[in-house]
Amino acid sequence: MHSMSSIPIPVQTATPPNLRPLNIFRDLPQVADLIELCFSSTMDEDGQSYLQQMRRASRDNSFLKWANSAIEGASVPLSGIVWEENGSIVGNVSLIIHNYKGRKITLIANVATHPDYRRRGIGRALTERAMLQAKQKGTQELWLQVREDNPIAIKIYRDLGFIERARRTTYQTYPHSLQAPIANDITITHMKPQFWMLQRHWLSQAHPDELSWYWHWDWNRLSPGLRMWLHRFFIEFDIRQWAATKNGKLLAIVSWLGTTRPTDLLWAAAAPDGEPTGLKSALEAACHELADQRRLTIEYPAGEMVEAIQAAGFRPQRTLLWMCATS
Repeated sequence: MHSMSSIPIPVQTATPPNLRPLNIFRDLPQVADLIELCFSSTMDEDGQSYLQQMRRASRDNSFLKWANSAIEGASVPLSGIVWEENGSIVGNVSLIIHNYKGRKITLIANVATHPDYRRRGIGRALTERAMLQAKQKGTQELWLQVREDNPIAIKIYRDLGFIERARRTTYQTYPHSLQAPIANDITITHMKPQFWMLQRHWLSQAHPDELSWYWHWDWNRLSPGLRMWLHRFFIEFDIRQWAATKNGKLLAIVSWLGTTRPTDLLWAAAAPDGEPTGLKSALEAACHELADQRRLTIEYPAGEMVEAIQAAGFRPQRTLLWMCATS
């Protein structure tokens, strides 16, 4: 991980008059509209929910008063910078602070410029100011996500000192596209205690600890045994797992944890260079059993197990580069 002193800060010029801090009392509706305009074609349910929350917050005076007093000292995702011209917000960047295991990590998000104002350096100026603000607030790590198909933004971030640390693809399927598992020489079984160590290892490979500050992965929730069964029973959350084996050898495990989100996330564990039919079969079994429920999503390292995931009925939604500022 990178210390605060390693975060590169671009040479600062005079602050453009159009650049100012986000004012949560009056800016949230315009910022929500701008984010929707720029990203609606690729926005998932979580993004749409984020916009709904932002718009609800803009109408909640008691919340806004509390948030205004807490922004400087707490991890409140209502801190940011906007670019304003003629009374309209045409550029935005959000700073979302994560306090994780004693580290202060800032995520630069929602970098958006109105289509009519692009190619004027607004996005770069917003990002530079966000980097400076994060440094001043004592952040120890600075991260951002950018779509793989946005080479202009990727070049800007690289020029500002960000380097790629991970590349991950999100896939999604819909209930009407799900099919029953195809019979083959793969056997689908329930989770068994002897599978756990290998599953835990594969999960760590597919979901590296370097990104755990964002996802807060807790693989122990998936572990077998009486202790975790009692834990799941008393806090009342559902979990299902499908293990694919061939001649007694474990090939892959797919896990599902019930949530209140509109899209349910599947967690896949498989050897990166293993037999793809194992993951395909485990995903098919999960989809078949959950077919009457909500949409299913899987997030996985880009370029790995692509054919197996798509063959199971999932379609790629987006691939994101995770970039971190470093010296």
